[in-house]
Amino acid sequence: MTDKLNDLFSRNRAWAAEMERTRPGFFTGLANQQKPKYMWIGCSDSRVPANEIIGLAPGEIFVHRNVANVVVHSDLNALSTIQFAVERLKVKHVMVVGHYGCSGVQAALEGARIGLADNWLRHIQDVRDRHRDILDAIPDHGKAAALCELNVIEQVINVAQSTVLQDAWAAGQEVTLHGWVYGVHDGLVQDLHMTVGREDNLDALYREAISGVRLMPRHPR
Repeated sequence: MTDKLNDLFSRNRAWAAEMERTRPGFFTGLANQQKPKYMWIGCSDSRVPANEIIGLAPGEIFVHRNVANVVVHSDLNALSTIQFAVERLKVKHVMVVGHYGCSGVQAALEGARIGLADNWLRHIQDVRDRHRDILDAIPDHGKAAALCELNVIEQVINVAQSTVLQDAWAAGQEVTLHGWVYGVHDGLVQDLHMTVGREDNLDALYREAISGVRLMPRHPR
């Protein structure tokens, strides 16, 4: 076990040396400031590294991750992170990013029992139940992907309705929410067309995005 951990230290040294070689002074600049334009709210899945997926270096994106990229109004961890990003760092864009093949979403879809995490996944089961008519009309091979998309859209709504975003928009701050989904099977990010820049068009955007999920073709992978 110690040898494996030592290998991680070796990899860290190699990475740091390569960064300094290709971008001299990178770490000096990084230590002096943190001014990201973006916040990423994503899944804790090890296959979904935020920076690498969209080609950004450390310091360019502020990240919050949890199982199945859920944002609920009782989660002070997520809300505090969002508040810090919006009010302190003044990010311009907040992306809620789900991913196809999400184990948390699959467990919620199946109603599988895991343990303590069942209480967390209940939020996704609520999404499942809310959109049962859509999921029932989708072939079995596409249900999990559709629930991933629906979950992202619902979490964008939750972020938009948080006091953090409500206060920011009321004060005239420019910050836009986006709903995306990432394909671990092809490495591509897809826009779910759930882009919110203020509250007054939220219902229309929500209905349109949900309709997009309903109409999306579902092909076996």
